[in-house]
Amino acid sequence: MLRTGKEYIGLSRVAGPIAIVEGVEDVAFDETVDVITGTGERRHGRVLEVGRGAVMVQVFEGTSGLAIQDTRLRFLGQSLSIPVSEESLGRVFDGMGRPIDGGPMPLADRMADVNGAPINPTARAYPRDFIQTGVSAIDGMNTLSRGQKLPIFSGSGLPHNELAAQIVRQARIAEGGFAVVFAAMGVSHDVATYFRESFRESGALANVAMFLNLADDPPIERIITPRAALSLAEFLAFERDYHVLVVLTDITNYGEALRELASARGEVPSRKGYPGYLYSDLASLYERTGRLKDRAGSITQLPILTMPNDDITHPIPDLTGYITEGQVVLSRDLHQQGVYPPISVLPSLSRLMKDGIGPGRTRADHASISAQLYALYAHVRDLRQLASVIGEEELSDLDKKYLKFGDAFERTFVGQGETENRTIDDTLDLGWRISSILPREELTRVSDQELERHYVRDREE
Repeated sequence: MLRTGKEYIGLSRVAGPIAIVEGVEDVAFDETVDVITGTGERRHGRVLEVGRGAVMVQVFEGTSGLAIQDTRLRFLGQSLSIPVSEESLGRVFDGMGRPIDGGPMPLADRMADVNGAPINPTARAYPRDFIQTGVSAIDGMNTLSRGQKLPIFSGSGLPHNELAAQIVRQARIAEGGFAVVFAAMGVSHDVATYFRESFRESGALANVAMFLNLADDPPIERIITPRAALSLAEFLAFERDYHVLVVLTDITNYGEALRELASARGEVPSRKGYPGYLYSDLASLYERTGRLKDRAGSITQLPILTMPNDDITHPIPDLTGYITEGQVVLSRDLHQQGVYPPISVLPSLSRLMKDGIGPGRTRADHASISAQLYALYAHVRDLRQLASVIGEEELSDLDKKYLKFGDAFERTFVGQGETENRTIDDTLDLGWRISSILPREELTRVSDQELERHYVRDREE
């Protein structure tokens, strides 16, 4: 083993994306490493474990082609950092934060540690301000607030990419500068192209910073991609007072990369082979979201994850649900019926909705008409099960009106086009029009004053 300063030549062994080096001194956990092959190719790594005279290094670009004898490791004495600047908006980066749009590296205001800095819970401000996404099933039924983390639970083949792009194009706040940080992990080339073209054609790209880790990029790089994106978001929110929406897709691909790394390290697997620290690792991403009492900006997070086999009890959606403030669930049944976006409103939930709506934020009748729509639609689901047993012709006239309401709710309230951008007033007015299919006495979750003002009498039959 040769040593030149903090540079070492030769590896002890290689296991998957892990390189083991012995005889190393004065190296710290999470330290950045330059891995230089015998041909001069430079790769990036970080220290995962430090033992007595041995160091475990994670190589982001993979260890393929590394020679045991002549690979050099240069320990840089600092944790992995990326340059952050307002100039990053409108740019496209790879998963490590390097430009891939043909432009130069943005001039850095400073270097930011990709791991971020822990936020003191007492310094957090409660999320209360409404974000309008233009999607009725979210704005009306599962409202998103500034500083909230609200994941989208999807499945293979469902239009979560289209919904994410639509939210990025349409998201609006009442005041302040708005920016979007978009991070894609393990997506195909056509999906990456779809996002770039969608943002460019809508004009949203100028306020979007994109971090793209493609399906043929090294899987281990996916562990850094969301952290690099969140580091930029923290700079924009807490140092430049932007209200930042962070979209992370697909968290399931991130979890797969974490499982691969844990397997290479020889760790004892937990549920479905994932490491036992999956919960805390996901929390280290999700909890980099929120508002601070002494800062004007905010970070709102929309993680997107595809549930393997549509299993909501899978470890990744299961643990995500414990950490975040609700979830938006996409329905395969609605998708097969041609409803877009196919949001299943009954299992969906926004735990912070009640504090982000009402007078001065959305409208005074928001909470009551939302609760009414939930109650009516839940009854429709029960009636559909009954009709499947006894036949729809055996139902009463009132029950048939409920079924008519259910069809209208799915087709015209939940369903809307990819380019249809509804204001919150449009959403709430539409909810009243659909509810008015039923007799007034069936609307028990709204007040008499609200009925007098909003009930559409010519809809009652």
